[in-house]
Amino acid sequence: MQTMFEIQTRGQGLYEFTDEVTAWVDGQGSDIGLLTLFVRHTSCSLLIQENADPEVQTDLRNFFSRLVPPSTDPRMGYLTHTYEGPDDMPAHIKAAMMPVSLTIPVSRGRPALGTWQGLFLFEHRNAPHTRQVAAHFCA
Repeated sequence: MQTMFEIQTRGQGLYEFTDEVTAWVDGQGSDIGLLTLFVRHTSCSLLIQENADPEVQTDLRNFFSRLVPPSTDPRMGYLTHTYEGPDDMPAHIKAAMMPVSLTIPVSRGRPALGTWQGLFLFEHRNAPHTRQVAAHFCA
């Protein structure tokens, strides 16, 4: 079975979509299987990350912003792809460093995530976007 999740972002940050994926998997009628998620964009990523403490998300965003600052930062003067804005090429770099697909076992009709794990789209651009995540479930 396949479906497409649309995730509305409001700029850089992590957007959890665990509940939507869990509900879809539950509706497939199989207790075991394998779930694959794939983001169809080159300036965002997918992560399995802690969903209990929002400070984790804040710290991750701050870390990657320091690691790969905007192209207007003097340390990024070597970049040549700058015509789509100062956040564009840094977003591509971040997406190259993080996963764009995830494979998750399904057990008892649910993604077999740990207690504090959630599924997140990590938006690397400043502007709002509608992101698409393709999902494939194989029982």
